[in-house]
Amino acid sequence: MTNAIGEIRNAACLFVIGSNTTTAHPIIARQMKYAVRDGATLILANPLETGLREHAAVFLQHLPGTDVALLMGMMKFIVDNDLLNRDFIRKRCDNFDAFKASLCNFPLDFVEKTTQVKKETLKKAAQLFAEKSPAGIFYAMGITQHTHGTDNVTALANLALLTGNLGKPATGVNPLRGQNNVQGACDMGGLPGVFPGYQKVDIPKIRKKFETAWSVQLPATPGITHTEIIDRINANRIKALYIIGENPLLSEADATHTKKAFETLPFLVVQDIFLTETAQKADVILPSTTFAEKEGTFTNTERRVQWFGRAIMPRGRSRPDHEIVCDLAGRMGASGFDFQGPEEIMQEIASLVPQYKGITYARLGTQGLQWPCPDKNHPGTPFLYEKNFATPNGRGKFVPLSYTPPAELPDRTYPFILTTGRSLYHFHTDSMTGRVNGLKLLHPCERLEMGPSDAKDLGVETGTMVTVTSRRGKVRARVFVTRQCPPGVVNMTFHFASTPTNLLTNRALDPVAKIPETKICAVKISPAKGMDK
Repeated sequence: MTNAIGEIRNAACLFVIGSNTTTAHPIIARQMKYAVRDGATLILANPLETGLREHAAVFLQHLPGTDVALLMGMMKFIVDNDLLNRDFIRKRCDNFDAFKASLCNFPLDFVEKTTQVKKETLKKAAQLFAEKSPAGIFYAMGITQHTHGTDNVTALANLALLTGNLGKPATGVNPLRGQNNVQGACDMGGLPGVFPGYQKVDIPKIRKKFETAWSVQLPATPGITHTEIIDRINANRIKALYIIGENPLLSEADATHTKKAFETLPFLVVQDIFLTETAQKADVILPSTTFAEKEGTFTNTERRVQWFGRAIMPRGRSRPDHEIVCDLAGRMGASGFDFQGPEEIMQEIASLVPQYKGITYARLGTQGLQWPCPDKNHPGTPFLYEKNFATPNGRGKFVPLSYTPPAELPDRTYPFILTTGRSLYHFHTDSMTGRVNGLKLLHPCERLEMGPSDAKDLGVETGTMVTVTSRRGKVRARVFVTRQCPPGVVNMTFHFASTPTNLLTNRALDPVAKIPETKICAVKISPAKGMDK
């Protein structure tokens, strides 16, 4: 997030898009509700009605995969009606003329036809966002998990620049991360093209810094993403895989493709806290501890580095992740892994990552610090880009965009769009929450959510068992009829191993971020023969 969670309540306008916030981020959703109660305007954009719908002044229920058209249409209206922040653009931005020219490809008639959002509704949303300041943008994986996910995020950045809603409190472009330390993992180099601190591997000066610190020679080219790893296993180009804390047999798009990879992979190591579906395929299992059995830090979605301490001793033969990795590295002959504990690791991080330079265990206390924190006297940074953007010249850059439809659209054979989301009661692939009896009582199995008109046309009702089929596979699930789904759009989670939804989803990739389009695939639905209602 460019801004802090605590600033949400001070916003005049909140634009939430591609996020079922009440389900996936209920604490942040509460802050949004408080802001609305105190007078803020909420604009909600989502293919499905979510829990924030009743609090929204405007609801943009666009078709899945039409986010770029929706956002560019809003910006065209803002520019055409002179609602843009000209002073901010002049002082802090480049490439506006080229961006403005690209808006001519988004007349509102085209936007309405493409998104199925009425022009008047779109105009109202655009005007509210442009006129009510400060305004913050909030998004989640409903924006990113598309073949045009990078364009979606770029469009949101364009909207923030256009209205001057960056570099100030209660504004910003704020991704709501999917897990508690996703931000921290990315900060520490958990991306294929960067070292810790988002320092690019293909820049010789940066690479030399890490080579000197670690006494190794490092590759000069970026690595590959998790989806590309699966492809290379199937192409017999990867022989061994080491997985820590992930369950790709359930979480990866086109799970049949993933299953094939793990069946042919010569050697698999899985390091996890439970025997997940993926761990069951492993040649070696390394049992790691839960968060309560170790100490360290999490960096949350607002860039806040937070210390946590050990509450209980490790169970059985499990060990903290850093101990396992360091021990394994030492046995393989590597040097520099003789840390005495997480605090020493944090000291190394501070020596190599500019954003973490001023962060020490002694300073974190109970509230933590938000990076960038460039020295030991710095209080941390609640919001980014107050003076400069992270570009070579310090100025924001508008990016022209065009509309690209999803990789797979419904047709006569597969007439429905399936989109995926999460349940309030379960998390990711259910490896933890699935072991909690109370949560299983609240949400015991997968369900296929669909609208009343579609249910009527299919002759099904809540509780009917159906077969859901895509071009890649089929699963069974019970119908749940809800007005949250518009006609032609159905929704499932991917939590349950008994109904592996990702057998259906599409692994078509965004060309830049290489993320699969798990939010959209075409499916057909039929009553499951011989199954009870």
